[in-house]
Amino acid sequence: MNWKLKRVRQCDKCPWKVSTDPHDIPNGYDEVRHAALTTTIAAPGSLTGTGRAMACHEHPVGEEAHCVGWLMNQLGPGNNIPLRLKVRSCENIDAVVLDGPQHETFAETLPKGRGSPSE
Repeated sequence: MNWKLKRVRQCDKCPWKVSTDPHDIPNGYDEVRHAALTTTIAAPGSLTGTGRAMACHEHPVGEEAHCVGWLMNQLGPGNNIPLRLKVRSCENIDAVVLDGPQHETFAETLPKGRGSPSE
């Protein structure tokens, strides 16, 4: 069954952008909630993935859309195999646009001075 992404452009304050200070993310940025998003990160090359996706902070609850930075990280350096298989049926995956340099790992998206959530 084919499907489409709700969002194909990375938002201005996406935490995956190197230029974004997480504390500048609008609508009540919360370091604890941000760190908890580690549950959306698949072990690179795993065949099981996590079954979870990171939602874009610009979309309200009930109208969630994939975080474009997360999506492209997991398809690229994150090597999320189940997600790669899923997007094979995505009609607009080729329309995705990133905005500038991206973080390579989830830990890099956390505020400076913090390590990975497990540290």
